[in-house]
Amino acid sequence: MTTSHTRITKAVIPAAGLGTRFLPATKATPKEMLPVVDKPAIQYVVEEAVAAGLPDVLMVTGRNKRPLEDHFDRNYELEEVLRSKGDEAKLTRVQESTDLATIHYVRQGDPKGLGHAVLCAAPHVGDQPFAVLLGDDLIDPRDPLLARMIEVQETYGGSVVALLEVDPATIHLYGCAVAEPTGDDGIVRVSGLVEKPSREDAPSNLAVIGRYVLDPAVFEVLRKTDPGRGGEIQLTDALQTLAADPSIGGPVHGVVFKGRRYDTGDRADYLRAIVRLACEREDLGPDFRDWLRDFAAKEL
Repeated sequence: MTTSHTRITKAVIPAAGLGTRFLPATKATPKEMLPVVDKPAIQYVVEEAVAAGLPDVLMVTGRNKRPLEDHFDRNYELEEVLRSKGDEAKLTRVQESTDLATIHYVRQGDPKGLGHAVLCAAPHVGDQPFAVLLGDDLIDPRDPLLARMIEVQETYGGSVVALLEVDPATIHLYGCAVAEPTGDDGIVRVSGLVEKPSREDAPSNLAVIGRYVLDPAVFEVLRKTDPGRGGEIQLTDALQTLAADPSIGGPVHGVVFKGRRYDTGDRADYLRAIVRLACEREDLGPDFRDWLRDFAAKEL
């Protein structure tokens, strides 16, 4: 089945969370600005959107998130200091975030959940399909998950979610998909979604991770979606409605991801992500890997 669709150009990045799992570090610093090696996590996410051909980025923010805007804005004083010193390498790195994309901002006035955050993007997105990227999941640029999801949406229409096979013991931490295979390798048809089920009630071990490509019909569904788990408006509940009735906004498909993913939403996984990415850096990796081997041999 091949259909013709408006080319997706817009990405929505919900960034209004309080980051309570990283207190006290996030008391005054947005969790999205915590560094992963030497770049804030949010910059990796914007870079991913741009690499997938989405130059128009909307961040859904909240109170105390001004540093996000500052990071992607010009810093004339710092740039002038680096320029006067002839430090072109650092100047280029500082300017990278400024020149990445056209970035817009809207505030989520009340913390009513991911579904509500996505709904805040409706005036900006309009009637076009769009991508949603959650900042806790960093996808390695060598594994272009989002680009593949956009291809699937352009082929099948409707909405597309990213899925990951996880240990059944951890499925309660995720949205979980009821899925059927299609003729395409790694692509499944999603017929149902359950938000954070118990291991006993989970219909599969396919977890929904933080990448979505959504049909704009999701906005009207979200407007009618009652608060669910945790008293919040859950995007999973809206996607369940779309999956159960494709006449509303097309079918829901899933891309089963088997690439490299770095989870920065958990403290231990955040540390592991930093170690993995540092080890792979050409400028840091060789010396860091040597130190890590020595540390592991002596201390562990």
